[in-house]
Amino acid sequence: MRGTLFAAIAALFSANVNAQLTMHGAVQFPDEHVFTRALVRFQELTDKYSGKKTNWVLHKNSELGLEKQYFEYMAQGKAVDYGIVSPAHMSTFSKAAPFIDAPFLFRDLNHWNKVLDADLLKPVADEINQKAEVMLIGYAGGGTRNIFVNKPVHNLKEMKGLKVRVQGAPIWSKTFAAIGMAPTVIAYNEIYNAIQNNVISAGENEAAGVEQMKFYEVAPQLSMTQHAITIRPICFSAKTFNKLDKNMQQAILKAGKEAGAYGRKLESSEDEQKLIALEKAGKLTRVKFTDRAQMKKLADPVMAEYAKEIGADGIYAKINAIK
Repeated sequence: MRGTLFAAIAALFSANVNAQLTMHGAVQFPDEHVFTRALVRFQELTDKYSGKKTNWVLHKNSELGLEKQYFEYMAQGKAVDYGIVSPAHMSTFSKAAPFIDAPFLFRDLNHWNKVLDADLLKPVADEINQKAEVMLIGYAGGGTRNIFVNKPVHNLKEMKGLKVRVQGAPIWSKTFAAIGMAPTVIAYNEIYNAIQNNVISAGENEAAGVEQMKFYEVAPQLSMTQHAITIRPICFSAKTFNKLDKNMQQAILKAGKEAGAYGRKLESSEDEQKLIALEKAGKLTRVKFTDRAQMKKLADPVMAEYAKEIGADGIYAKINAIK
């Protein structure tokens, strides 16, 4: 009897030791989207660096809602352990978060890469970790954002009063209003119908989003404003992280950083390819925008004032100082 009991206890202990860790991720997009591919790379790298095979359950195609919900779930330590989330959806916890993805913050891709390599966004990541208990473990993104619209827009005069959907962070509404547009906040999955029903005339996104959401069907004119370069943090729930052993924690941090760099390289290199393919298929027309410098000039004072208001003026100065 005792032997049987000891055998049962030993078997139970062995099962607990060898029990496979399960972690849940979330993304709004299908397999081929760059964000999904970046998260799959994160999973693979974590397994490689930890030496363990985790049971990764990646919920795709908005199965668990939208990015705003993912972030809230991670903050609560429930349902979602990791995901890619736009900084705009972190503003409830950190006023500085949306600033890292703001319009006209980066001069070009080279400047954007230098800012990320210099780790200038660390103070923002630290604040988000402290207030939301969500860690920013890597930075994906790299798509250049333009305005898709249901009519050609070549300059500021044609842009005046344009009803355009913007992200929920105040800096987007403030800068677009200063430029002369009529910005409105609409959920990402409602943009298509809003343009179709003439609630708005335009939205703004990188090539991957325009392609995936088929925005070109309702707004086939792409005004090349190049007003922003995306930063999409790979996020991880601190509540989940704190339950893991040191080996797994180190693997996650290393994998997050590398998967972010992988995502940036993918998205920035594929951006132009996607636009060419859409143009060749007759789905999209790129419209040269001639007033980008003037557009930036109108946005800059708003950006500077906003940076000061949220205590990010030091970061803003350092970003501008990078050559």
